[in-house]
Amino acid sequence: RKFDSVNGEVIKMLFKMAFLIALIMLIFLGTGCDRKNQMEHQTLQKEYFGKLDDVRSVYRYSLLNKNGLKAQIIDFGATLVALEAPDRQGQFADVLLGYDSLQHYVNDQSYFGGIVGRYGNRIAKGRFNLNGQTYQLTINNGENHLHGGLIGFNKVLWAAREVTTSAEPAVKFTYLSADGEKGYPGNVTLQVTYTLTDDNELRIDYEGTTDQTTILNPTNHAYFNLSGSTDQTILGHELMIAADHYTPVDAGLITSGELAPVEGTPMDFRTAQSIGARIDDDFEQLKFGRGYDHNWVLNDYTGAVRLVATLYDPRSGRLLEVLTDQPGLQFYSGNFLDGSVVGKGGINYQFRTGLCLEAQHFPDSPNKPHFPPVTLQPGEVYRQTTIYRFSIKDE
Repeated sequence: RKFDSVNGEVIKMLFKMAFLIALIMLIFLGTGCDRKNQMEHQTLQKEYFGKLDDVRSVYRYSLLNKNGLKAQIIDFGATLVALEAPDRQGQFADVLLGYDSLQHYVNDQSYFGGIVGRYGNRIAKGRFNLNGQTYQLTINNGENHLHGGLIGFNKVLWAAREVTTSAEPAVKFTYLSADGEKGYPGNVTLQVTYTLTDDNELRIDYEGTTDQTTILNPTNHAYFNLSGSTDQTILGHELMIAADHYTPVDAGLITSGELAPVEGTPMDFRTAQSIGARIDDDFEQLKFGRGYDHNWVLNDYTGAVRLVATLYDPRSGRLLEVLTDQPGLQFYSGNFLDGSVVGKGGINYQFRTGLCLEAQHFPDSPNKPHFPPVTLQPGEVYRQTTIYRFSIKDE
């Protein structure tokens, strides 16, 4: 009887263990071991990200498509903080540089993933003339104005609203830039909408209005590394830019106003070229920028969205296509990353471990009348669409 009793207890214990194992397996299966199945049921998440010094809360919005792509944006700076895409083995990785905490974005000096403005890029001496009046902006880059000043659009809290449709997760951010902010005229309301499509496109739509004549040229300042690992530089990435000309700069990285041909120079990316192949050539423009930090004059500018650039990482197979309706593309090869910036996972971002492809109007356009205009009038609507589209390219 004692033996039978022990056997009974053992059987009960085995049943309990089997039940627990089955329960664990059900939980595991139900919480997304298949990433694609999870995406079909959940397209947008909102979660607390941190608190600013003035106790306002900051939230992170995660957009998820049916293929498993994931984009994350915070309402501080309308900042793109993560973008996960698969490699040719189907392994997902974050292809953006950035930070793990809100405080790092507050202190950031590299503009990681933020919406910059009112004016993306540089304005010489921070000064321009509009309707006979001279405006002086804040100076924050040598003797020049860069990306809206010390506290530009990437350093303010935007109002966020979920605008997801049945097929496409999306979130809209709105900011009112007051008349006189950083020296700019007019009250400007800018809306930026991030949409993640099932075609693996991250679409960024801008819409702006003003109550006084002003200038407006915002852009997104994401840093890409398609390898998914910042142990690798971006020098092995292959870049194509559909541009026959670029705008040369002086030692202060201010455009001369010239539209120079790329042919016969290291600036020629009309066919895909390895970024590292010519970046250290004995070429004055590369010396001024410590590498590539220039605006390319995009071909076929009509105001319509078209393919303007491709970026390919042969190691991972990830291919990024850039589409935009803008006249210019600023390619920056991460030349000022020097290991002092501590990014995601506590990794120190080294020289040229990320690159930017910023769709915009040309630098210093307010002082170059022959450049496409950046003036916005009351009653007009500023619009921009830029798309980052991901796919896999076979070896």
